Amino acid sequence: MGINRENITEHLIEYQLKMINQSLEIIEKDPEWYSNFSMTKDQHEEFKKYAISLIKKVFKCNKSKAVNTFNWFDFEFGLRIEN
Repeated sequence: MGINRENITEHLIEYQLKMINQSLEIIEKDPEWYSNFSMTKDQHEEFKKYAISLIKKVFKCNKSKAVNTFNWFDFEFGLRIEN
């Protein structure tokens, strides 16, 4: 089964965690995970490009809608950015 509207949020969360060598299993055990993990600006830009492209494909929307959707996702579930 591929990535679809029902599982894209979980996929994107897992994808960004893999970028920092973490997993859902680890954050489920750590209630302070949001404070304990972060990504670099470069990692965030790479993740953003991937996510926007995927959002466009899954939701069949234009770039503007995909960017708005990513911004909502990033605000709600994105890792902190440190550099």
